[in-house]
Amino acid sequence: NSVTSIGEYAFFRCSSLTSIIIPNSVTSIGEYVFYGCSSLTSVTLSEKLPIIAGSTFWGCVGLTSITLPESLTSIKRFAFYDCSSLMSINIPNGVTRIGEYAFCGCSSLTSINLPNGVTSIGDAAFARCSSLTNITIPNGVTSLGDDAFAVCSSLTSITLPESLMSIGEYAFYGCGSLTSILIPNSVTSIGWAAFFECSDLTSIIIPNGVTMIEGDLFYGCSSLTSITIPNSVTIIGEAAFSRCSSLTSITLPNNVTIIGNYAFSGCSSLTSIIIPNGVTIIQSRTF
Repeated sequence: NSVTSIGEYAFFRCSSLTSIIIPNSVTSIGEYVFYGCSSLTSVTLSEKLPIIAGSTFWGCVGLTSITLPESLTSIKRFAFYDCSSLMSINIPNGVTRIGEYAFCGCSSLTSINLPNGVTSIGDAAFARCSSLTNITIPNGVTSLGDDAFAVCSSLTSITLPESLMSIGEYAFYGCGSLTSILIPNSVTSIGWAAFFECSDLTSIIIPNGVTMIEGDLFYGCSSLTSITIPNSVTIIGEAAFSRCSSLTSITLPNNVTIIGNYAFSGCSSLTSIIIPNGVTIIQSRTF
């Protein structure tokens, strides 16, 4: 047990490796250490390990479960990328950051526990987790990265915290099973195409602090029948409601001045819309 560190690429593409025990003397594991270890099914990590380094288990497609040590404080980018057999994982209480693409492509992941200490969820952290059905985002999180839950096609329930201020671009793109979502009043920014093709989403309320309905925001939300837009909104972006084919009527708030290209194109059930007096620009192919 004299080993204290395992360097980068140490077991890179050891495709016949099935199990490994890392002694408690180890306090550092480099990036890409088990990258492409496609037969790896059993891993025991050091109880003193503070970080899962970038791309550590990338492509470990045989890994169905792993116990993370309580010593962990961070899971870096691409750490479990494309671990397509990983079914569940508990994140230790000391972890504060989930890196970019950390669990992207974990298509068998059905449940994940995020501790209250997590403050940051990186871009595409849970993208393509197509078996994930529900998740609760802890209260310390202030922003969701771009593509954070993109193509989580089985996601039916997500709880967002009152601490959340921004939702990234394409954050819930292709979440076709999501029927409703409560956006907390703390949110002031919702990124481009955040709910793109959320085809089962039926209703949504935009918080008062949001000033712009970004382009493609609800594109292809074909089940959307009800939406509340606050007075703070001044711009309806390009294709914001394009192909919302179940939307029958909409009232735009008085402060709106610009309605973008294709904003309501393909809204085949839309029978009425109230356009406020302050609108100065209705762009190309809006309707």
